[in-house]
Amino acid sequence: MRSKPNYLFHTFSMVMSKTLKARYLIETSYDLEEAAQIMAGEQSSGTFVKIPGETESLRAKHGAEVSVIEPLREVSVPSLPGARGIPGNPIQRANVELCWPYENIGSNLSNLCATVAGNLFELGPFSGIKLLDLDFPPELAEEYPGPAFGIEGTRQLSGVFQRPMVGTIIKPSVGLTAKQTADQVKTLIESGLDFIKDDELMGDSPHSPFEERVDRVMSVINDYAHRTGKKPMYAFNVSGEVDDMRRRHDYLLEKQGTCIMVSLNWVGISGITFIAKHSQLPIHGHRNGWGIFDRSNILGIEFTAFQKIWRLAGVDHLHTNGIRNKFCEPDESVVKSIKACLQPLLGGYQVMPVLSSGQWAGQAKDTYDQIKSLDLMYLCGGGIVAHPSGIPAGVKSIQQAWQAAISGQSLEDYAINHRELKEAMDFYG
Repeated sequence: MRSKPNYLFHTFSMVMSKTLKARYLIETSYDLEEAAQIMAGEQSSGTFVKIPGETESLRAKHGAEVSVIEPLREVSVPSLPGARGIPGNPIQRANVELCWPYENIGSNLSNLCATVAGNLFELGPFSGIKLLDLDFPPELAEEYPGPAFGIEGTRQLSGVFQRPMVGTIIKPSVGLTAKQTADQVKTLIESGLDFIKDDELMGDSPHSPFEERVDRVMSVINDYAHRTGKKPMYAFNVSGEVDDMRRRHDYLLEKQGTCIMVSLNWVGISGITFIAKHSQLPIHGHRNGWGIFDRSNILGIEFTAFQKIWRLAGVDHLHTNGIRNKFCEPDESVVKSIKACLQPLLGGYQVMPVLSSGQWAGQAKDTYDQIKSLDLMYLCGGGIVAHPSGIPAGVKSIQQAWQAAISGQSLEDYAINHRELKEAMDFYG
């Protein structure tokens, strides 16, 4: 049995020269220091055997370093099968921080991700590895300017200030034609909605071709803007090959659209950076497939790190789930994700958190009490369209719930004099 080092917190030397940092949760039966050095070796030199031409000075200059090991606790059984553990050794968890020189990576976000989240997840000595957070070298800001619009630019385009943007989703993927979609948009915006988005499953289908959907929907929105002076934002899903995304963006811009939506995980980093450099519209980042990365508490990528990657790539809005959502994510994780989006990055890169998934008026006050910010999108599907008094009442119930939250009143007290909120609480609660 290998000896266990006697420390609670271990900081290594020569860290200041390394400018990319990544923090992980690991699980292993190996000695923790040895396990951390295995990670560092795999993601830099790749071997502990000297190769021709390699010198100690080269290894010291380019090799990843272990800067922190923080032991956590032992577990009785490994979390994931297939790990090549050491018989008789305890299975331990720890937080580990690795550092790399910027020179290894350069201004290349894809290569950065391969460095911090590449073969690590396949290493035999580990029964769990999760990327928790990242600190980027400031040099990356020269190549990746980040969100072009962010929170402030989105508010300017939509004309919504001092409160959350209230929105919903339309699902033409269930078979709605472009005309039916536009008719629903008319009802929603006439009811006072700020934001609408395509379903992520909706692209350029035979029953709702992209260009026809844009034509009909933007005709409704532009007419409303001309009459009222307010232009609600609609995020059209442009996801696809890069040439298709560019073509769809340009068509939407020509029709005076104000937002594009992209499925981040499937378009990929290079696709997002491409469209971000080309786009003259905010990018609404949909994270569908997110559970692949985060559902396990011991494998994958935590949202704190995930959102930094996409923010650097140029996404302006990013989905986070909402509290008491229909998915598996607990409220604590949701609140942490929202707050992560609102933290400054590289001198001020902003991204607007998008709360969705089973949201209705009932979560508004608790959401505000926990995050203490109005810089968010609050998207409700059934929480608006299924309101017992119809869509206009559904929109009003959400607006009233946020008015109550901002004023510090309970929903119950505010609902006494606000019928739509009272009906929502009776119906959904």
